[in-house]
Amino acid sequence: MYLTPYALVGMLLHQVSFFTGLRTVDATTASLILSLSPICTALFARLFLKEPFTLRMTMGSVVAFAGVFFVVANSASFMLRISSGIGWMLICMLAFSGSVILMKKLTERIEPLVATAYSTMLGCIAVFPVSIWSEPHAEIHPHYGWWLVLIGSALLIQGLCAVVWNTQIRRVGAATASLFLNLQPFVAMVSGYFILGTPISYMQVAGSVLIICGVILATFQRHSKRTAHADQLHMSVVER
Repeated sequence: MYLTPYALVGMLLHQVSFFTGLRTVDATTASLILSLSPICTALFARLFLKEPFTLRMTMGSVVAFAGVFFVVANSASFMLRISSGIGWMLICMLAFSGSVILMKKLTERIEPLVATAYSTMLGCIAVFPVSIWSEPHAEIHPHYGWWLVLIGSALLIQGLCAVVWNTQIRRVGAATASLFLNLQPFVAMVSGYFILGTPISYMQVAGSVLIICGVILATFQRHSKRTAHADQLHMSVVER
């Protein structure tokens, strides 16, 4: 009921729209559009999963998105250009948000490791014909170094990270988990500085502070409410 739709939406539609959109839209604009996914996911979670979406979460999402804008749109030449790529990126963002909701429902029925394995397998089967159709003359480089990178990224990103992500969606909920996606531009910025030597501007530092503050603002209240609720249950048990 949820596995096949997840493979079609979270793998096929998400991947195809992502790479199709990148052909006609710059990476900065794509990053900003995809940064809307936490807010969209939280709204979907409120609509389909009945998860709360408080005022604090709304404020935190807005603050974090403002921080993302400062981090990825630091270039003075940045300007949002209307193109078909923007439409594809909006589809990609909506597909990802929908896949988070589907995965939350899926992990309520089966273990995250099993859900990840089956969804990845089905997604591969669905994406492969599209890749052959869209790039019929693509050549696979036989050099073993490329294969090591490919296998390593598959095990780390599609394997380990996917299992951890799917496990935490079941534990903390789709809305809360999606808010941490705002940290990706910050992590990429720091990694680029230490690994690639990419300089960091003061505007990017200010944006990073906004991202962290926004995530803390959006998630702190939910944690406090759960803690208070747990303490209240514990006291009632003790009194009994």
